[in-house]
Amino acid sequence: MDLTYTPGEEAFRAEVAEWLAANKPALPMPPGDTAEGFPVHRAWERMLFEAGWAVVSWPAAYGGRDASLWEWLIFEEEYYRAGLPQRVAQNGIFLLAPTVFEFGTPEQKDRILPRMAGVEDMWCQGWSEPNVGSDLAGIQSRGVRDEAGGGWLLSGQKTWTTRGAFCSHLFGLFRTDPEAERHRGLTYFLVDLASPGVTVRPVAKFDGDAGFAEVFLDDVFVSDSDVLGEVNRGWEVAMATTGSERGLSLRSPGRFLAVVDRLVDLYRERVSAGRIGEIPGSLTAPLADQVADCWMEAQAYKLATDMMVTRLASGEKPGPESSLNKVFWSEMDIHLHETALALLGDEACLEGPWMKGYQFSLSGPIYAGTNEIQRNIIAERVLGLPRK
Repeated sequence: MDLTYTPGEEAFRAEVAEWLAANKPALPMPPGDTAEGFPVHRAWERMLFEAGWAVVSWPAAYGGRDASLWEWLIFEEEYYRAGLPQRVAQNGIFLLAPTVFEFGTPEQKDRILPRMAGVEDMWCQGWSEPNVGSDLAGIQSRGVRDEAGGGWLLSGQKTWTTRGAFCSHLFGLFRTDPEAERHRGLTYFLVDLASPGVTVRPVAKFDGDAGFAEVFLDDVFVSDSDVLGEVNRGWEVAMATTGSERGLSLRSPGRFLAVVDRLVDLYRERVSAGRIGEIPGSLTAPLADQVADCWMEAQAYKLATDMMVTRLASGEKPGPESSLNKVFWSEMDIHLHETALALLGDEACLEGPWMKGYQFSLSGPIYAGTNEIQRNIIAERVLGLPRK
């Protein structure tokens, strides 16, 4: 693994940093998971698209720059270094898009990807259901064949749908063969949320933002052209999406490198002012050591990602190792924010960005498949340990 950047990659970094410095919106932006903030973020991401920065590693035909994965990582580093927020289009461009590239027909790619990149269509993920939790194979929402219409009628309920309150489209799994075994008989559908029979009900998050939604489907018609992959083989397609969610795309190292830089700056400010907070019970080492540990964790995550990109560039595909990634970044995120709150002490409740970041980090071990499930995957599929 070569950790040096080529002159071309360094020139790319300089171009990204220069454009972002000249064009980024006023910060902080309003939260993207609110009715007021979502259109503000969407307008910013449209600006990224029009300048060719929305999806740099995609082919130019779909709105990208044909950039390498290394250049995408560079873009992410500069994006977060500039203090910019997570993308409200991320479930589309980081989760669904890689799956469309792998399983989509030429017609689906031409129809879906440019509108996704240009934030004309905004996608949410329809995985979770009531009484199912992390057991994706246990979903009960169903699809019934509509021969006369040339498609399917979908019914059921999806819950904890991130940004479902604001998105225009949903991708998710539905059971199309109720007699099949648990991981079979599932089909991956693309659903227009403006279709008759769809009801979207916002659900407030812990931090007060209405970023979640419940989505109810009552005989919603979806044409055959909106089946991604093969009928009754949706599990294979969904595993490609979860691999992206847990692995490379959703949480790039740039996000955590920027957070840890802010953490180091906060530590220096507090030390200089003689205002170091009390250490909470969950942090047993001195705060200087905690800050150093956080910095090393972020660097380790970057190196692990570099190793993954090296493998992908040589033609390998993501495997169950993505579960290692997910456990690491989700627990690192909590550690970063716990350390910041410890530095702030009694002032933590008054410090909006760090407290809001901490509240969000607590969801990390839950979404994208709980860390308990990820540890089972690591034990069985990475380490080869037997089931009980």
